[in-house]
Amino acid sequence: MIQLENVNFTYNNSDKGALKDVSITIGSGECVLLCGESGCGKTTITRMLNGLIPHFYEGEMHGKVTVCGMDVQKEEIYNISQKVGSVFQNPRSQFFCMDTTSEIAFGCENLGLPEKEIRERMNVVADQLEMDLLLDRDIFQLSGGEKQRVACASVSAMMPEVFVLDEPTSNLDIKSIEKLKQILSFWKDQGKTIVIAEHRLNWLQEVCDRVIYLKDGKVEWNLSIKEFMQFSSAQRKEFGLRTMENVAEKFEKEEISIKKGIECIDYQFSYDQELVFDIDNFTIPQNEIVAITGLNGAGKTTFVRCLCGLEKKFKGTTVLDGKKYKNKEMLKQCYMVMQDVNHQLFCETVEDEISLGVEDRPEEDKNDAMEQLGVSAFRQRHPMSLSGGQKQRVAIVSAILAEKEILIFDEPTSGLDYRHMIQTAECFKQLKSMGKSVLIISHDWELINKCCTYEMNFSQGRAFLYKMKGNDSLLNGFQ
Repeated sequence: MIQLENVNFTYNNSDKGALKDVSITIGSGECVLLCGESGCGKTTITRMLNGLIPHFYEGEMHGKVTVCGMDVQKEEIYNISQKVGSVFQNPRSQFFCMDTTSEIAFGCENLGLPEKEIRERMNVVADQLEMDLLLDRDIFQLSGGEKQRVACASVSAMMPEVFVLDEPTSNLDIKSIEKLKQILSFWKDQGKTIVIAEHRLNWLQEVCDRVIYLKDGKVEWNLSIKEFMQFSSAQRKEFGLRTMENVAEKFEKEEISIKKGIECIDYQFSYDQELVFDIDNFTIPQNEIVAITGLNGAGKTTFVRCLCGLEKKFKGTTVLDGKKYKNKEMLKQCYMVMQDVNHQLFCETVEDEISLGVEDRPEEDKNDAMEQLGVSAFRQRHPMSLSGGQKQRVAIVSAILAEKEILIFDEPTSGLDYRHMIQTAECFKQLKSMGKSVLIISHDWELINKCCTYEMNFSQGRAFLYKMKGNDSLLNGFQ
């Protein structure tokens, strides 16, 4: 079904090989996990399977890649797309339509299928993937988990033989991950071949057949899931891999309310006529690391956009150190790293990017921040040439250098491996020790366990505050 034979690949404008003598065979109906640290070559392999390399991402390639009997280098990408369906890390990047029904039909229309067959396929997919409540919806009003399901449905309607997924759970809550797991199990029951590049591993142990670990562009080992599960937690950490345990189930916490901190007064916001949240008075702990949690679509990102002063229609008031701030005034107090960091990368090099707006900061501070987050090696690279995890770390360096009082991170460990997740957690702890208030929107309970002292949970338009008890951040003395 899939064959990579002695494949080497180097991207244009890069002097380091992304893949080095890689040979992999994946049989029909197998579900295979590609894992390894950020930048190890996982995404490069997925791009070869769906034809984006060499037809879109150019570079020097040697060796042979065969998928469903097609030589990827010689075959037109149009033909490859009929056999290989892709679900990207950010589903928005593969949407072409304004509403969900049109988006699900879009791939089939590109294949030139008759209207009757397209409608039949859409009905089958909607039934199989339980999509009835997501049809005829505005794509831009969907949560991250709902967008991911629409992307899966759109690809599934094309009925490919191979499904390729790149970091599909990076921004999903536990409930949405379970839905995605059900979709993968359904595809597997149909005899489809599935290849997943992923950092969050615990949800895949019942789905995957095989685990391939890459390091510096090479295949280090290729094991059955049974063999992989025999690794101890310490061994997985040595390989830079995430936990196989469900960390969220282990948390102890107690609901509290506080009077001193960042006061949010009359925080109400709606999209059109749909209320997102209605919070009369809520106080966020100041100079702490606060996890902002809740299901996809609960209003977490909208809330922090209001706090930052980014939502023009928002009329609430924020009290910081006894002083009242209106919406626009909070822009000078906050710095936000967005969920999709591509929206805030503007410069030609990483070095120029982290210097933007802070040109007067000493070079030593900039170098220290880059070293701390492990991006010094990329200082002369174009930010858009980096992997998702590497871009995320560049954006965090910019936040550190901004010297704002409130630092907000929306899914900061999206696409990060274990080692870089730990580096990020340590960075947040240092920011706290500097007197900063760090707010982290996250579904990554492994990160929350490592550094957060409080949790602000959103549910049904309301917010609840919890003090974390017994997690790693508290045990390490960050109270």
